Parts: sequence; structure tokens; C-alpha cells
Amino acid sequence: MTTSFRLSTRRFGELVLDRALVSPDDLDRALRSRQDPKERLGQTLVRLGLLKERDVVQLLAEQFSLAIADAQRLSQADPEAVQLVPEHLARQAGLLALARHGDRLEVAVGDPLDVVSLDHLRALTGCTLTVWVARPSEVREAIDEFYQEIRASEQVGAILDKLDLSASPEEDADVDLATLRQQVEDAPVVRLVNLMLAEAIDARASDIHIEPQRDRVAVRFRIDGLLHEMMKPPKNLQMAIISRIKVLSDLDIAVRLLPQDGRLTVHLPDREVDIRVSTLPTAFGEKVVMRLFDKQAFTREIGNLGVEGEPLAVFRRSIRQPYGMILVSGPTGSGKTTTLYSALHEIKSVHKNLVSVEDPIEYHIEGVNQVHANHKVGMTFARALRSILRQDPDVIMIGEIRDAETADIAVKSALTGHLVLSSVHANDAAGTVTRLIDMEVPRYLVGSAVTMVMAQRLVRRVCERCKEWFTAEPDHVAALGDDAGLLVGRRIARGRGCLACKQTGYQGRIAVFEVLELTKPVRRMVLDGMNEDHIKQRAIADGLLTLRKAGIRKILDGITTVDEVRAATLADHD
Repeated sequence: MTTSFRLSTRRFGELVLDRALVSPDDLDRALRSRQDPKERLGQTLVRLGLLKERDVVQLLAEQFSLAIADAQRLSQADPEAVQLVPEHLARQAGLLALARHGDRLEVAVGDPLDVVSLDHLRALTGCTLTVWVARPSEVREAIDEFYQEIRASEQVGAILDKLDLSASPEEDADVDLATLRQQVEDAPVVRLVNLMLAEAIDARASDIHIEPQRDRVAVRFRIDGLLHEMMKPPKNLQMAIISRIKVLSDLDIAVRLLPQDGRLTVHLPDREVDIRVSTLPTAFGEKVVMRLFDKQAFTREIGNLGVEGEPLAVFRRSIRQPYGMILVSGPTGSGKTTTLYSALHEIKSVHKNLVSVEDPIEYHIEGVNQVHANHKVGMTFARALRSILRQDPDVIMIGEIRDAETADIAVKSALTGHLVLSSVHANDAAGTVTRLIDMEVPRYLVGSAVTMVMAQRLVRRVCERCKEWFTAEPDHVAALGDDAGLLVGRRIARGRGCLACKQTGYQGRIAVFEVLELTKPVRRMVLDGMNEDHIKQRAIADGLLTLRKAGIRKILDGITTVDEVRAATLADHD
């Protein structure tokens, strides 16, 4: 076998004993417990819990003078090199091709003694092998990620091979609609759109953007708040793809010069995903954005949102009051609706009448009467609220307070024996209170009605698969300004970047919260006309945990990073 590693004269068991990693008795027990003669001693020790995978990898690297391929190195494998190895061989042998340099192939393996598989690979590729050793579990994860992408790419290629790409790439206003209707039902177009939706759901995307450009079409997924280009269908398929989506969402394929809105539902074996569709005419054709609402991913439990400790206690205490107003604030896409839904889920009861008015209804909650505010037919938030008040409600949830009329009705409802929950666009908790005043709601009503305000932001989570801890130096945390001293010398985390997180170092998001309870001193300040800065300073003196401080706690817990917290709280500090 032509490989680049050196066989060792020392046995694995000798190395284990020399390092005092296991006792002689445990080693003897491991040797006697092997039922499969093909099982390596290292595998047996891991199976019995006597060694960790990382210990075995370190010993194998020393035994055979091999370099170690960690998760980050595996994630950086060259896809063209990966494709040189058939998937069945990669899985059977537990190996991943990393890179090819002429007639030399770098390969990571969990078992460098599997000479049969390595010889097979050498014969198959005609290359000499440079062998790296890696944790078997990480090799398996990398195989899953890479070959899944390869299969998806092959699926797209197979679909495109069956499509007629002879049509003009230009957007034709006089297109034959009968022909277009036939195209959107063609099996290849159907499969391509289905694949796009499946890939987006699998990637936990919140949105799909289909963007016509001069010479091509870009398909981008928004994952954890950032857009990533995922597909590049030919320009010739633009109209067929967009028309197929229109058909699924019950939109008119003949209307291409006006925006349209629709929705569709994807039925999966274990759940349903609702999708909101929006089209917009652009210079190079219609742009489509699809927002995905995965019901399984929806967080119902308040404790899972990210709020904890005393702020969580204040929140729970407030939503259990029989009346009053609770407000959630933050920019678009900060998770306000999820927080409101979680509150409704916590307090719903067969003994209460819960009614919501939303635009749109994002998730359906059993036990809540949800009303869709539709301005096109005159069903405004204010009009819906007036009708809801005649429905004997105990709890009213208003998706968003956008105007003075809605604000006035909401505040008065909170003062007449109803618990009202809603959201407002504001930078922080104190600013939310003054935002109502800016909507011409009298101070005395605001001070009397509002019981609690919660401001929130979403930050990305450090990827658990490639997380590493380090001691924060001043230059690591300088971006936090005056708050940097809270982190200097402390252990914090970051993601190195791996396949699971697409090299970003982040996977998933979590909210940070600022919870302001309107105590008597705070209410007095509202009534006395104090501005939001004075209100906030008083609240901080009383123990308010600001968004920035809440974010720093998440940094110290290894959940997020300095960059994420600074970006999320920039408006309040810079």
C-alpha cells in the first residue's frame, strides 16, 4: 500500500498504559470484552467508556506519526476531492477525501489500520495517499454533510438536463400563457421547486429569495438572519419557476407588473410548514420572497426564549395579572410575535376567552381565537378591536400597535378589566413607554395601564459543533466600549467554523431581553413627564438588566459572541 504514514513498532495497548489513560485491569477487561475480532482496541475502550474519541485519535496520531484532522479541517474538504470517493466506500470505511494535489490524495480516516479500504481507494483513484486521522464521529458527520450536498447538486443537474432551455432568457410581456401553464406542471419544474423548498426547510431558512438578474437567477436562503446563495438556476427557467410558485400559492400567473401576496402549506411526514409568498416586479423580472413558518420550530415555552432569572419571574407574574397592558418592543424580525405567542400559550385556559388580532396570523394556537386584520377589506386593527371587545374577552393580543387609534383602544381596554398584550417598534423598554405617548395617548392613561414592557433582540448562537473557549483579552472585547471590562480575563466562546454552520461559527438564534416592570416610582416619572432617558436610569438603579448587560450574560455563558451583542445593542450605546 502506498501511503504516507509510518507503521509503528509500539502496540496501541502499550501507549495507553504508558500514558496511564486506563489501568491494566481495565485494559485486560477491554481485551476480553471484544466480541468482534475486527473491532479495534481503541473502539472497544471508547465503547466501554474508558477512553474518549479524542484520546484515541491522539494516540493513533502518535503511533503512526499522522496529522490530526479536526472538525474544522474536515469542513474545509474540497468538494471535488470528496466526489472522487463513492459514498458507499466513504461510509463503509469511515473516510473522507480532503484534497487532491496531482497524483496525491489527502484523506481523513477514523481507522488508519483499515489497509483494505485504503488500498481499494488507492486503486480506485490511482493516487498515492496522505492519511490524516480523525474522530470517527466527526468523519461521519462530514460525510453526511458533503454527500447530502452532492446528492442535491446531482438532483438539480438531473432536473435541468430534462428541461427545455431553448427559450429566450428575456422576460416576454407577450408570453403564451397556455404554454407557460403547461411548463409549470412539467415534472422537472415541479421537482426543482419542491427541491428548493425541501432544502430551505432542511437548512432552517426563514426566507427564500428568488432574484432575477440580468443573465441569471439567484436563489438565496436567509439562515440565522443572513442571506446565503444556494442555487443558480438558468435565466431560461425564471418564468417557469416563479409561475410554479404562483400556482402553488394561488396567485395569477398572468399578472407580472403588479405585486401579489399569497400563501401555501408544505406537508411533511412529521409537520407542516406555512409559507407566505410575495412577488415584486423588478427590472429583470418578478422577484419572489417566501417566508417560512415551521410549526415544529416554533418555541411555545417561555423558558426556552432566552429570558431567565428575575426578568423571567417578572414576565410570568405580569402575564398572570387579570388586567393591564404588556408590551414587547424591538425591530422587525426580532422575535416579538414568538414572545407574544409564548405568553398566550402559557396563560391559555378553558376558563378564559383569549382573542388575538394579527396581520398576518403566523401560527395557529389551539385555544386562542385568532382574527386576521385585513386592511384591503377595511378590517383594520382598530375596527377588529372594537368588535373583539363585544366578544367578552379576558385576554386580547394585538399583533402590533401602529397608530393612535389602535393605541387608544388598547390602553382603554387594559383599564377596563382586560389583559392586553401587544408589540411596538422602539429601541428599548423605556422608549416603548414614551412611544405610546408619542401616539397621543395621555400620560395618565399610559402610566395607569402599562404594567410591564419587554424589549428584545435576536443574536446568533455559537455553533456547538465547533465551539472553542478562550480567555478574553482587551482587544477581543473592545467593541463593547465601557462594558468591555466585564469580560476581560473571563472565559468566552466562539465558533471556529464547520460544515454544520457553513463556516460561520454560528447556528441558530436566541433572544436577549430587557424587562421593565412599571413600579410606582416609574409610573410617577411617566406621569411627571420625565423622558425615556430619565426613566431608564431610574430603572437601572432599581436593578433593570439592560439589553447590553443581558447580552453580556449570554457571552459569559458561551451562548453568543461580543460581535453579536454589540451589533444587536448598537442603537443604545453608539
